[in-house]
Amino acid sequence: MNAVLQAPEVRLESMTLEHLDAVCAVETTAYDHPWSRANFADSLAVGYHCQLLVGPADEAAGGAETLIGYFVAMKGVEEVHLLNITVAPAFQRQGWASLMLDILAGWSRAQGAQWLWLEVRTGNARALQVYERQGYRRVGVRKGYYPAHGGREDAIVMSLRLDAPASAWAGLPS
Repeated sequence: MNAVLQAPEVRLESMTLEHLDAVCAVETTAYDHPWSRANFADSLAVGYHCQLLVGPADEAAGGAETLIGYFVAMKGVEEVHLLNITVAPAFQRQGWASLMLDILAGWSRAQGAQWLWLEVRTGNARALQVYERQGYRRVGVRKGYYPAHGGREDAIVMSLRLDAPASAWAGLPS
């Protein structure tokens, strides 16, 4: 008999101010330079696309839903800019970031966007691999974009063309 793997039931939910304690708790465990509560509150106030990926309630944690990850994206004219995507450390390396990127790409297409943009720290090799596997291409560098211990760190600017199949990128420098 073949074993059947059971994936946890997850769902997407709009982020609200009531979620910010849990979001900030994940943010501070995931990053050396986390977004502040005010960054998230401001993103909600201006109407950015802020989504949570939540799993089933954890009885060991008092029955609260499990926050797997979240993202914040800003819609522009024919483009969407991913401002923050985070997977809780306990759920990293399980494919959740790729799932959220797919969800964001679908939403972006539905909004009429032709491009998705993001910045990533030059030293974040794991994130770079995830983005490149999803079809994002390196298009530039922002010098000193991120705060870092003892200075600033450059960002790699990446984009994903939404109005063309991935094969349209074939042969282009990455």
